[in-house]
Amino acid sequence: GMSSDKPTGADNQQETKVTTQQLDPSWIVGFVDGEGCFSVAIHSNPRNARRTRGWQLTATFQVSQHESERALLERIRSRFGCGYVYHKGPNSSVATYSVTRLADLEERILPFFDQHTLHVKDDDFQTFATIVRSMRTKEHLRPDGFDRIVRLAYTMNAHGRQRARPIEDILQGSSETVRQAPR
Repeated sequence: GMSSDKPTGADNQQETKVTTQQLDPSWIVGFVDGEGCFSVAIHSNPRNARRTRGWQLTATFQVSQHESERALLERIRSRFGCGYVYHKGPNSSVATYSVTRLADLEERILPFFDQHTLHVKDDDFQTFATIVRSMRTKEHLRPDGFDRIVRLAYTMNAHGRQRARPIEDILQGSSETVRQAPR
């Protein structure tokens, strides 16, 4: 039978019908202004110790909705031609459309919002765009570039996630200091 846990679920006849009609760009802008999020997460990753002092940056564009609106997220995914629609977890009623691949962000997401300006989230988007383009040129793998990008990321809202970690912990070699601090 058809597996239902595929990330897109596009093999469902009904959903395929829905995706044929293109969404209006201004509608997408309004929807993303309300339900979308541009974020740059900063996670600890020991494997990156040499180049980014043990940190990993992940840029994400995502839109979340109640699972009953999953077909709508599928249409948005179809419009951008990249990313995944998935469930937050087995006990969650939230479906999320998410794009994290840098090439997709640079080639598909950024040009759309450059052309169709956001009203509410444009500041976050502009910062996000700067970060994505810098990461695409591997600027974040040099210490000065990494610091510049982290500082930019900290100016974004990101709903206060991972910002609980003070920026000093991440900048210029301080991850070493933190690791050696006696607990």
